Amino acid sequence: MSETNDPHVAKFVYDFTEGNKDLKDLLGGKGANLAEMTNLGLPVPPGFTITTEACKVYLDSGHEPVALRDEVSAHLGALEEKMGKKLGQADDPLLVSVRSGAKFSMPGMMDTVLNIGLSDTSVVGLAQQAGDERFAWDSYRRLIQMFGKTVLGVDGERFEDALDKAKAAKKVTVDTDLDAADLKKLVTHFKKIVKAEAGRDFPQDPREQMDLAIHAVFDSWNTDRAKLYRRQERIPHDLGTAVNICSMVFGNLGPDSGTGVAFTRDPASGQQGVYGDYLQNAQGEDVVAGIRNTVPLADLERIDKTSYDQLMQIMETLETHYKDLCDIEFTIERGQLWMLQTRVGKRTAGAAFRIATQLVDQGLINEAEALQRVTGAQLAQLMFPRFDDEYAGGGKGAERIGRGIAASPGAAVGKAVFDSYTAIKWSRSGEKVILIRRETNPDDLDGMIAAEGILTSRGGKTSHAAVVARGMGKTCVCGAEELEVDTKRRRLTAPGGVVVEEGDVVSIDGSTGKVYVGEVPVVPSPVVEYFEGRMHAGADDADELVGAVHRIMAYADRVRRLRVRANADNAEDALRARRFGAQGIGLCRTEHMFLGERRELVEKLILADTEEEREKALGDLMPLQKRDFVELFEAMDGLPVTVRLLDPPLHEFLPDITELSVRVALAESRKDHNENDLRLLQAVHRLHEQNPMLGLRGVRLGLVIPGLFAMQVRAIAEAVAERKNAKGDPRAEIMIPLVGTVQELEIVRDEAEQVIGEVQGRTGIDLKLALGTMIELPRAALTAGQIAEAAEFFSFGTNDLTQTVWGFSRDDVEASFFTAYLEKGIFGVSPFETIDRDGVGALVRDAARAGRATRPDLKLGVCGEHGGDPESVHFFHEVGLDYVSCSPFRIPVARLEAGRAASSANGSDHR
Repeated sequence: MSETNDPHVAKFVYDFTEGNKDLKDLLGGKGANLAEMTNLGLPVPPGFTITTEACKVYLDSGHEPVALRDEVSAHLGALEEKMGKKLGQADDPLLVSVRSGAKFSMPGMMDTVLNIGLSDTSVVGLAQQAGDERFAWDSYRRLIQMFGKTVLGVDGERFEDALDKAKAAKKVTVDTDLDAADLKKLVTHFKKIVKAEAGRDFPQDPREQMDLAIHAVFDSWNTDRAKLYRRQERIPHDLGTAVNICSMVFGNLGPDSGTGVAFTRDPASGQQGVYGDYLQNAQGEDVVAGIRNTVPLADLERIDKTSYDQLMQIMETLETHYKDLCDIEFTIERGQLWMLQTRVGKRTAGAAFRIATQLVDQGLINEAEALQRVTGAQLAQLMFPRFDDEYAGGGKGAERIGRGIAASPGAAVGKAVFDSYTAIKWSRSGEKVILIRRETNPDDLDGMIAAEGILTSRGGKTSHAAVVARGMGKTCVCGAEELEVDTKRRRLTAPGGVVVEEGDVVSIDGSTGKVYVGEVPVVPSPVVEYFEGRMHAGADDADELVGAVHRIMAYADRVRRLRVRANADNAEDALRARRFGAQGIGLCRTEHMFLGERRELVEKLILADTEEEREKALGDLMPLQKRDFVELFEAMDGLPVTVRLLDPPLHEFLPDITELSVRVALAESRKDHNENDLRLLQAVHRLHEQNPMLGLRGVRLGLVIPGLFAMQVRAIAEAVAERKNAKGDPRAEIMIPLVGTVQELEIVRDEAEQVIGEVQGRTGIDLKLALGTMIELPRAALTAGQIAEAAEFFSFGTNDLTQTVWGFSRDDVEASFFTAYLEKGIFGVSPFETIDRDGVGALVRDAARAGRATRPDLKLGVCGEHGGDPESVHFFHEVGLDYVSCSPFRIPVARLEAGRAASSANGSDHR
């Protein structure tokens, strides 16, 4: 089928001159940006893109679309006409690359094949046209190697071993020292490997090569490593990949040729300057793979000043055009510069904040766009500790053994492991590990995820390890050449004969590139010091990063609608939360006030046989509770504090049944009877439940145990009165947990109002205590309109709501089958980490709507762990909640994401 103008017929192939950067859904990121660079008049080799729609049809049906072959033929014909030669032509072959290119960057996760079109006959024509026999046979060798591994499924180690033997036989160490005769022999050997391993000859028909390579790229979308990467980066699985067919340009034609990767700013720090890697006489995969060590991009000025100057001009053009850090791949063919790819570059968390504010200062973007350029996950990374400078010099339990390239910042300490399997195995056993490799490849992804950090002896800032680590926020040091990594013997040897065996503790500093044997102590990050109030953004000694964080946080606070509260149970946590920007406490768990020495008083309450004993136990607890609340209200003076009445089942305050049974049995064997232990054991048996999460807890405790909730309400009311007498401004809210029906709430509310009235009458103080409930059961969400008649506020307890909606016991399922569910794609992410929008989220949305229909001024919040999860915060903004509540450390993240949710700008997506 030829090109058609019928709008009802799908178009599966686009020339680079037809697309633009806004067509990423259809052309993938690489194809859209190649088209954009072509539109800008930059030197891009001609080519065309097969759309993601074609990939989806192929993956769904197992066959390419019927129209695809004819469309590809038409575009290939146009490309051949433009280039003046045909694909695989014997005397002067057109060669092409076949590259993947999804909407979101997935570095190294999918497949690429270079030099398509070479065969036993066309390799001779290429040698004659290039005037370089070695180059032609090296290109053919590369094709068979890549095609064999990527398309035909041959183990890549077979080719690497053969290449290593060829170099060893000639007593050389680098590929470029092999001559044309050596490479001819290697091609023959490689073809034998293909025949033996794939059961077929290497295809000599260039169109068959191209078609098979296209299918291989489509198939690579669903490889295990690609699916794992998408889960890690939360990239949807149904997008598919585009395929880019691009005329080849060669960086391996000699010393006046080469290939490189450039960044318009440092992706590790955000600093402006010349950043990237260059490799003479090489093809692009050599740089990214990290197999040969590169030279800094700045050296290109000395090697080829004309190309360097042109590249600098193009980099400025691209950054101004995209208004962001750009990541660029280029090749120089005999002094001619060619642009092979650009994209908005992945960057570290610190670089993201710095670059966003720099671009505002340059007038390229506004503050709203800057806010969209950073994420809560990146802010959380900046709050991780760093190595203590006092110890980082070595000599205090840690010895510096080398230094590499600071590829992705952070401080990582763990046991040395030398393969991904061990990294996964040890991390699942609770060990922290550092994955050490000569260089990483896409098959190492799961080990990289499991490790605290990655250390390689080869590669630069643009190697696979560096790019993937930056994307994941993992600490990474690359290209530590002085360290000799022996993966087979599982050891690392440093200068001076220092040997690090598997299991030895190492520390790596991704901010400086330093590597240590032993554990280097860590100290708080400057960003945490800023949030704690110990460092001021405007101070002379303030970190540039702190200044960037301050500016973006200030803007987020100005534009956000959602307020952010803290989950805090004591004055110390409350004060820290306030320093971190909390606007109140959304959840004070009173059960935490009954631990330690007070547990005995709870035991007395449980063992009480008479009303007098119960009242005595409650009377002993009341002043302790009151003191806790006075301290809490003082710490949060002027801000709301939501106090949840006792929620967990009472047996949690009693000794473990096994431990207690042994204690009683031993006492009986000694005829040393302990009456209290016997009564406790009887109480444990009496209170034992098959499923305590759904048993006697929450509001049910208040209804079954007379005086329990009344004691807590009295303690809250008297604490409020005391603070008001002290000229404070306490704003307490009383929350009744686990309500399933309005009748439960009405009974407890009536009792609470009576107690509050008594305290008001006795003190003469208007206490103004709000009464509300947690919505954490499906029935509560479904009857929210009724419950709102008796509640002044709702707080969604999304932890228990998730358990009850899914029918999960979190403690059981996370340890048993959640890993399998994630691997099978049933979950993209655990519903306990990010709100399940379609299930739990739908109940939250409907309950909020129904509650406000009954009571328009109903205050709505959330106090589950989802309150600090970036993606969930956006959902809570969308459904109209008033606040989120989370742990103190996550408050800055929630503030930032609440601002991002409120901002209408469409920011760059760096996935």
